[in-house]
Amino acid sequence: MARSPQGSGTIRQRKDGRWEARYTVGHDPATGKQVQKSIYGKTQAEVSRKLRQVCREVDEGTYKEPVKYTVKDWAEIWLNDYSTSLKPLTAKQYRSYINNHIIVKIGAVRLTQLDAPTIQHFYNQLVKDGLSPKTIKNIHGILHIMLETAAEVGYIKNNPSSVCKLPKITKKEIKPLENDEVLKFLNAIRGDRYETLFLVDIFTGLRQSEILGLTWDCVDFEKGLLYVYRQLQKNNGEYYFASLKNGKSRTVALAPSILNALKAQKAWQAECRLKSYDMWSNDDNLIFTDELGKHLTHSNVYKHFKKIVESIGIPDARFHDLRHTYAVAALQSGDDIKTVQESLGHHTAAFTLDVYGHVTEKMRKESAARMENFINSVKPV
Repeated sequence: MARSPQGSGTIRQRKDGRWEARYTVGHDPATGKQVQKSIYGKTQAEVSRKLRQVCREVDEGTYKEPVKYTVKDWAEIWLNDYSTSLKPLTAKQYRSYINNHIIVKIGAVRLTQLDAPTIQHFYNQLVKDGLSPKTIKNIHGILHIMLETAAEVGYIKNNPSSVCKLPKITKKEIKPLENDEVLKFLNAIRGDRYETLFLVDIFTGLRQSEILGLTWDCVDFEKGLLYVYRQLQKNNGEYYFASLKNGKSRTVALAPSILNALKAQKAWQAECRLKSYDMWSNDDNLIFTDELGKHLTHSNVYKHFKKIVESIGIPDARFHDLRHTYAVAALQSGDDIKTVQESLGHHTAAFTLDVYGHVTEKMRKESAARMENFINSVKPV
């Protein structure tokens, strides 16, 4: 009996109403029998199109056996084998998004059958569930990179999430402390056990994890510089040092008064060490510790900060607003956008401009007004 040619196929309608195309991908070398596969669709035209595509791949030698993984299967493989370079906290966040959203909604879908309309419906459902546009963007980012990897290894032909539309993110207005609020805050922290920490933060713009991770080797008292190269993070109850958010260290110039505050902090630690005798423990040489040299926790520092801002009438202030306060003060003091970007550790100056654009716009208007005053002062009478 003559063999069916490799890449040939037939189409029929099944009893359940679906259409099936069977095609030959080769012959079993042991038995000589045809190796046939099936593809299915709702219409004859859909199956015919799929059949032509797969037959062309067989003829051209580019055909690959469709994987049987579901989205859930691939998510686990991707997490275990392709995300090993993620920071522990980032990996934890990724796994949370995958388990709580991606697997719950589309985990049972076959990887090869996951298409753009299915993903778009998934995103639309997340909106109906009340998730914020920012959270949906984060979920999309994870799903996108998962599918991009699947395409790279040949499990799918392309990334169907690339054409999906995301809900528009409304940029939140930043809320730096006003000048009178800064004065109230500085008065409120005077003599406080975290005074130096808050003082350094509001005049350097460090993130909370960055300032808690500062060690004494970060400070160059002679040059008046602060080197920021790592942060103190917490994962599963354990604290550890991690690289910075963008992986790039930076240098921040310190005002003389901040240098003096750090000298006072060093003297305070020396005094605590003497009083605590052999109970002192600061092997990491941290700048900000408790009386026994142990690291400070994010939650305790934040709770203490909230207690202070509530006492001065700005209960909605966040610790991160100290960072915004520094950035606005730096810009208004005349620092150029590139200097502010580098001090904050932003990836690009464009991002800094986007975040603080309203400040620079106000500064431009003030500059134009000053120029107008100058023009008026030199115009001939």
